[in-house]
Amino acid sequence: MTTTTRTSAGSESTTTLPSSSTSSTTSSIPTGTPCAGNTPDTRSSWCEYNIDTNYHDITPNTGVTREYWLEIDEIIANKDGYSRPAMAINGTIPGPTLYADWGDEVVIHVRNLLHETLNGTSIHWHGIRQQNTNQNDGVVSITQCPITPDHEYTYRWRAQQYGTSWYHSHMALQAWDGVSGALVINGPATANYDVDAGTIMLNDWPHQTAAELFHFAQVVGPVTLNNSLINGTNTYGSGDDETGERFKLKVEEDTSYRLRIINGALDTHYKFMIDNHTLTVIAMDFVPVEPFNTTFIDIDMGQRYDVIVTANQASVADSFWLRSIPQAGCSSVEDPTNIRGIFHYSDNPSTPETNPWTFVDSCNDEPMENLIPHVPRTVQAPDWQDSTEAAFDRNADGLLRWYLNSTTMEVFWDDPTLKQIADGKSKNDMMMDWDNSSAVIDLPIANQWVYLVVSTAQPVFHPIHLHGHDFFILAQGLNPWDGTVVTDNPPRRDTAVLPGNGYLVMAWETDNPGAWLMHCHIGWHTSEGFALQFVERYDEIKGIIDQDQLKETCNLWNGYDEKYDIEQEDSGV
Repeated sequence: MTTTTRTSAGSESTTTLPSSSTSSTTSSIPTGTPCAGNTPDTRSSWCEYNIDTNYHDITPNTGVTREYWLEIDEIIANKDGYSRPAMAINGTIPGPTLYADWGDEVVIHVRNLLHETLNGTSIHWHGIRQQNTNQNDGVVSITQCPITPDHEYTYRWRAQQYGTSWYHSHMALQAWDGVSGALVINGPATANYDVDAGTIMLNDWPHQTAAELFHFAQVVGPVTLNNSLINGTNTYGSGDDETGERFKLKVEEDTSYRLRIINGALDTHYKFMIDNHTLTVIAMDFVPVEPFNTTFIDIDMGQRYDVIVTANQASVADSFWLRSIPQAGCSSVEDPTNIRGIFHYSDNPSTPETNPWTFVDSCNDEPMENLIPHVPRTVQAPDWQDSTEAAFDRNADGLLRWYLNSTTMEVFWDDPTLKQIADGKSKNDMMMDWDNSSAVIDLPIANQWVYLVVSTAQPVFHPIHLHGHDFFILAQGLNPWDGTVVTDNPPRRDTAVLPGNGYLVMAWETDNPGAWLMHCHIGWHTSEGFALQFVERYDEIKGIIDQDQLKETCNLWNGYDEKYDIEQEDSGV
């Protein structure tokens, strides 16, 4: 059975309210039979499965395929009243939200139309496990060569998790020039709610391209960004000089709404809140958690939180500020108080006069003790363990680079790791050929427990993202680490904060063969070499590679590169 879904262009500053199991984009008539979903009173159920099902080991066999067509193109964007060059997916920033159900097969055809800038591209499906589908992870220099302009690449993967995520280019800094969008996989939830209000995507937004600003970032240091957007829109300036439009979300009194919050920013850690309204957190990244209440959430680059908010304050005011507050101790935005939308009860909202919840500026994760996965898992003793320290320095050209144990990653678009493996060299030859800058860590044995301690002696925080796995957070805090770990159902997710002057202790199982990137999700830092790659179960990788697709993509790119002499200026990922 197959459901085919074609995306359509168009954008607006208000939210859409998708149903529980179908796409909000233009859809063809399904030939498959999607799960009927659940109701406001049965959110813990999902057809014959439920919130207690161990989704790590069990995936519904829906027989449904969701198929999308995406085009990446250059546009002039006016997201806050200030026009600038950008890139877009199907003409919109953010790109169209993609929907699937837990267990569906997902097929996405990505076409590159970046003619003027001579850019290759790729799409990474952030947080998707890619079990035995490593080639579809969408990371140039690791799992594929770039998609050449005027050509198409098809990604195929299974929705083995459910919840909220996003997709974005994993080539240079394209993700923060507009090549990103939201991703929703429907499934059960740990608390009931009335309406799924969809995604709220948070992005910072400079008035120059990220590519233009990268020179400043690697020569001078952190860049002050002009603005941030909420679902692709915001105002800029003040008084008579104010331009743009605020995001608005209309609600009904005594109705509970699920909001899917995504931090897709380049370099901004936000505190998200709605004045006068309490948030009930029900998921972090792709992991459902035991519900807990809070007045705001800390959300770092690459992270997602699903929250429920009950609209019960109409007697207090008609309109309330919905705030995404950049944390000044983490990065710099021109006016951090202006990243606001309007949460309103009437059809014609007035300008809110409400006040924010009290908070302390910080670059922290949500406290570990609050993030209790609903489906419990226990971490076993390590079979392999290591540590790495993050630091920055200038390279021989005087450019800022990030180092992990004295290695700054530099890999190459035309020679990805999977191509090297597919070419048939022995593992010993491959390991000798990989020089220090490839930042390869070999994990050869199946189903072992890996412990990795990442630390830094510098006062800079880092959102650490691991591809191919949800990892367990065994310990997290400020130096020194005393060696204590939590192994009984600790938080698990795909992106977590390494605190400045601190440590993050991660664990995962080698249950997914492939070449998996681990990197800081601050865009500047990734491009400046803050990354490692884990080659997991090397001997099994060649057998899961579509060599025809891999080689065709690389041949096309290499011919294009030879014709136009494309220059790689960053780490390659």
